[in-house]
Amino acid sequence: MKISNTDKAQVLIQALPYIQKYYDKIVVIKYGGNAMVDEDLKQAVMSDLVLLSLVGIKVVLVHGGGPDISEMLARVGKESRFIGGLRYTDKETAEIVQMVLAGKVNKNLVAHIEQSKGRAVGLCGIDGGMIKVKKLEGEVDLGYVGEITSVDATAIRDALADGYIPVIATVGTDENGEVYNINADTAASRIASELGAENVILMTDIRGLLKDKDDESTFIPHVNVSDVPYLKRQGIISGGMIPKIDCCVEAVRRGVKKAVIIDGRIPHSILIEILSDEGVGTMFA
Repeated sequence: MKISNTDKAQVLIQALPYIQKYYDKIVVIKYGGNAMVDEDLKQAVMSDLVLLSLVGIKVVLVHGGGPDISEMLARVGKESRFIGGLRYTDKETAEIVQMVLAGKVNKNLVAHIEQSKGRAVGLCGIDGGMIKVKKLEGEVDLGYVGEITSVDATAIRDALADGYIPVIATVGTDENGEVYNINADTAASRIASELGAENVILMTDIRGLLKDKDDESTFIPHVNVSDVPYLKRQGIISGGMIPKIDCCVEAVRRGVKKAVIIDGRIPHSILIEILSDEGVGTMFA
């Protein structure tokens, strides 16, 4: 369908208030799910990031890379092991995670942004002591999986000040310099709070929070963070949504204006979320 020049102009005029709202503000985006493996969706995400950056919005991209890690482990003859949906990370796996995330995945994303005529710089939580962790303690031992103790966002701010999109791989170190794998949702939340971000966006493979997880017509567009405990008791927030939503709540309580879970399967979902009233996901504020 051909769009007239008048219609194009109207789209830009409608986007103007949102561009003004976010101008010179920081938006942290956690990139993952199907949008990370589907080439068309990946290109849409990269284009979204570049457009936002060019209109004066400071974009920070935080990423994981589970499929790439599993592929590399298989190549070296090491089985991927998961406990309660979380990757068990022994010493050797931690080294592979560092290599894959901070190397292959991170630099490929930087290259994609550059190919879309943007400016990006690849970082990881080890750079400049950005993310410090301690071993995550829980009901089960996950090995070298870290709990964030502090975030130093100096390197991120420097990259933003120089006009780059920081692309951050989620590994960090403890006080002894040991490398740990970090949950990307958690890292995005903490980085957003440290930066005083306007918004943190978590990309997923579902529409957002649903009253009935099997019925997308029960989509919930907005949740007050104070209502989250009640929604958990009702079973509306359950399973794999619990840690994601806990990250959203934590970000808001640490000063981020809002946190949103969006469906990364929708092309240009980031633009729809930021540059429209309706948005495309569940907002927590």
